[in-house]
Amino acid sequence: MTGNEAVSDSRHEMSTASELGFIGLGNMGFPIAHRLAASGRAVVVYDTRQEAIERAREFGAVPASSPREVADRTETVLASLPSLQASLEVVGGKDGVIGGSRVRLFIDLSTVGSEVAQRNYELLAASGIAGLDAPVSGGVTGAQKGTLAIMVSGPRDQYDAVTSLLSEIGRPFFVGAQPGAAQTMKLVNNLMAAATLAATAEVMVMGVKAGLDPHVMLDVLNAGSGATHASRDKFPKAVLPRTFDYGFATALMVKDVRLYLDEARALGLPIQLAEVVAEMWERTLSDEGSESDFTAIVKPLERAADVTVGHQQG
Repeated sequence: MTGNEAVSDSRHEMSTASELGFIGLGNMGFPIAHRLAASGRAVVVYDTRQEAIERAREFGAVPASSPREVADRTETVLASLPSLQASLEVVGGKDGVIGGSRVRLFIDLSTVGSEVAQRNYELLAASGIAGLDAPVSGGVTGAQKGTLAIMVSGPRDQYDAVTSLLSEIGRPFFVGAQPGAAQTMKLVNNLMAAATLAATAEVMVMGVKAGLDPHVMLDVLNAGSGATHASRDKFPKAVLPRTFDYGFATALMVKDVRLYLDEARALGLPIQLAEVVAEMWERTLSDEGSESDFTAIVKPLERAADVTVGHQQG
């Protein structure tokens, strides 16, 4: 081999090693893919919406026509998908990842529950593809800043091999080798988030109805033992200014709460509190719609009390 051939091979190895596939360019997936591209990697992307793919072209992403094409062109494929069915379709559908000729590892950043994660793992393994379920927490802001909490389960050697990659988008935690374990951890996390947002909405409406200033209420809560992520971040950013644009859809929170209930029931656990929280979220879904921002959970409570928490900016 000549010196020029050696240099050429070296460059090819560096190029292929830096290529990633990414499927799902929604509120979370788009900024994650953008960060990965900004790190100098070539990112091959697919989304069912052409406009999302066109936006991704602006940060240098290379479009693909299907999940299978992404898996034909890259060895490591990540996905950020909105539903259980979408995850199953992307993995094992007609043009799914399992049909790809080059893919060796599939990392699912979606929240799909342990049953779907285990099913995907088996489908991938039957095609010689390793699988990691790696649901994330931290919202759109965390995706943009690279500060997500990433819960990962699956083969430990595969996790070790991609820790540095995952560290580019957040802080990875190895939950366990059992496929689906990270999904259970994510459902625990999201039930806590759902409960604290619901509780914060209820007490804020109560205080305003009693004549308290909502800004003062949040100051006191955040200085005391009542502080939550909802009082520190969600209410000041999206509820008090009445923008309701935090970046997470009500339908997605309802999906996660339902998955938590399913898994808790399967384990034979008491779920009295979770059921009450679920009722509040189902009401929000019914009243505000699936595409509403999840901070809209305060709106049905406001209407019942005939008050408004916060005011329109400007």
